[in-house]
Amino acid sequence: MKQAKRMTSPVRFAPQATLCFDVPGQLACGVDEAGRGPLAGSVVAAAVILDPARPIPGLDDSKKLSAKTRERLYGEIVRDALAYSIAEASVAEIDSLNILQATMLAMRRAVEGLSVTPDLAYIDGNRCPAIAVRAEAVVGGDALVPAISAASILAKVTRDRQLAMLHVAHPHYGFDAHMGYGTTQHLAALAKHGPCVHHRRSFAPVREAWARIEAGSAL
Repeated sequence: MKQAKRMTSPVRFAPQATLCFDVPGQLACGVDEAGRGPLAGSVVAAAVILDPARPIPGLDDSKKLSAKTRERLYGEIVRDALAYSIAEASVAEIDSLNILQATMLAMRRAVEGLSVTPDLAYIDGNRCPAIAVRAEAVVGGDALVPAISAASILAKVTRDRQLAMLHVAHPHYGFDAHMGYGTTQHLAALAKHGPCVHHRRSFAPVREAWARIEAGSAL
């Protein structure tokens, strides 16, 4: 099957008040990720094909929604979507490939995991993964395209749940508070305790923390 070309320029959409399949007769999925910026944990991606017969009110960029609202919408998306898939790229893959390529890998896995094959994939951002269906990048798509909004919610909730579980295993880092981002609290914990296996060694603050540990052990 022929690989879809990567777009060199993003497609911009006007705000959409209702669910919309932009090309009549074509099935479209929305794709988004969560966790590119944090210092710890995997990067999670989701792909969603919405069912126009079962609209889900309130879809929006997951970052604009409260945790309670995201959890509620997560359940509605899982229940009412025509198809959805959640995938990830591990910390080891992030460190091996780099975060951009790991994100593209997670997105590709999400699209390939759909139980229904779409004709078109709308990707949040300005880059598209190499996938076997036509793909279009949508800058700010998580706030503009309902299917991308749904994908952003699935990815965000899934990753937040993962970090909550990491917090149980490693409470001294405060993962439940910052979700792995490089906050003052997190950086202080890194300096005090050093990184754990869930930290991304390819990210500068983690790399520097490992270097301090190695320098200390060499004394």
